[in-house]
Amino acid sequence: MGIFSRRQTDVIEPTPVAGAGVPAARASTTGAALDPTLRALTGRWTIDRPHSRIGFSVRHAMVTTVRGAFSDYDSTLYFDGARPSESRADLVIRVASVDTGVEQRDAHLIGPDFFDARRHPEMVFRSTSAFHEGGESFRMTGELTIRGVTRPVDLQLDYLGSVLDPFGYERAGFDGTTTIDRTEWGLAYDQRLKNGGAMVSEKVRLQFDISAIRVTSSPS
Repeated sequence: MGIFSRRQTDVIEPTPVAGAGVPAARASTTGAALDPTLRALTGRWTIDRPHSRIGFSVRHAMVTTVRGAFSDYDSTLYFDGARPSESRADLVIRVASVDTGVEQRDAHLIGPDFFDARRHPEMVFRSTSAFHEGGESFRMTGELTIRGVTRPVDLQLDYLGSVLDPFGYERAGFDGTTTIDRTEWGLAYDQRLKNGGAMVSEKVRLQFDISAIRVTSSPS
C-alpha cells in the first residue's frame, strides 16, 4: 500500500482488473475541515483484488502470530467526499478462500471448529455509519456476520491517496483495521496450553489493505 501517497504525482503500473453495539467515536469537535481533494472521490468503487488484501492476524501459542487472507470476495463501496457520513461499504467474503500458507491449518479453519464453511460459506460486513475524525482518518461502524451471528464492529480507516493509472483507472487507497473477540461470533475453539494459555488467541485483528477502482471510470 506504500504506492499511494497524498503527494504522489506519478502514475503506477497495475494489472488492469475489471470490478472483481458500541457507537463509533464522533468526529472531532475542533471542526477539522475535509481536504477539498476528497470531494472529487465521491462515487462508487470496487476493490481491486490483485492489489488488495483482506486478512487477519492472531496470536498462536502465545508466542507468535499467524497471518492469513481471503482471496474470494465481492465488494460495493460508496465514498462521499463532501459528506463522509453518507459513505458506505458492503463486503461479502467466501470463507473457504482462506489462505494462511499451510494447507492443514486452512482445512481446520474452514471446518466446524472455526468458520464451518459448509454451513456458513460467507462472512459479511455491511456498514451502518461513517465519521470523519480529522485529516485522513475516518471511522466506520458496521455489522459483521460470521457463522450466522451478526454483531457490531468499529473499523478504523485511513485514506492513503488517489492516482490515475496508465490504463485510465482512477484508484484510491485505504487501510482499515479492527480487533474482534472471535468467540462472540461462535468461533469457540479452545485448546489450552499446559500453562493454561490459549493455543489460539480469542482476539483477532482484521486488516483491510484496499486499492479501490472507481466503477464509473473507463480506460481512456
